[in-house]
Amino acid sequence: MEDRLRLLYQLQQVDGNLDELHELKGDLPSMVSRLEQELADREHSKKELEGFVRQSTIGRDQTDLEIVTQKELIEKYKAQQFQVKTNKQYDALTREIEHAQSKITQLEKDMEMTEGKAVVAKHDLEAVSPQIEELRRELTERKAELDRVNREHEEEELKLRHEREKLLVRISKQDIHTYNRIRNAKNGKAVVAVHRGACGGCYKRVPPQTVLELRKHSRVLTCEHCGRILVSDEIVEKANSTS
Repeated sequence: MEDRLRLLYQLQQVDGNLDELHELKGDLPSMVSRLEQELADREHSKKELEGFVRQSTIGRDQTDLEIVTQKELIEKYKAQQFQVKTNKQYDALTREIEHAQSKITQLEKDMEMTEGKAVVAKHDLEAVSPQIEELRRELTERKAELDRVNREHEEEELKLRHEREKLLVRISKQDIHTYNRIRNAKNGKAVVAVHRGACGGCYKRVPPQTVLELRKHSRVLTCEHCGRILVSDEIVEKANSTS
């Protein structure tokens, strides 16, 4: 049991040191992640806008061709009207002409609407391109800053992570689960020492009976106020001497 408590306390110390290294990076990791996502979103929008402009150009050319085709049909039908011999044939050609004219009107409306959307898309493209360049510049700067901080503490962080892995293989899965649950709930502090009769986490008084129990190292005890795992000064000294 004594080794069990000592290993948990050592794990807490290693994690605490890793937390301090993480704090040195400040908001840089989250800032880099946010900028990367924002840049990806902007680039995706740019591709969609470029695609829409291309399709609008193709659609406009196809519509122009269709309008020309319908106008040619109208001229053809008008020429045929002079050659028909019955009113029924003449009326049929008139309906075809009206149908073609109606189609031309609709095509022109559709083309006008599409061209209007294309103008808006081109305007948006003009706006998003400098935004992308600015995001790239800022992302490059933040990444360089984060890399610099990482390099400064790379050796220390690797050493701590190695120590952590060695500790984890010696601690039971149940204890790791309990440790992680408390650590996540208590701002990174799951195992604390009792100093002068007070919890090292919430600083509230620990009952004398609990202090006596701690010195026996017979079971895992937690603070009745904050729920953190408590260890005695003896465990702290042994953990520090073996680390």
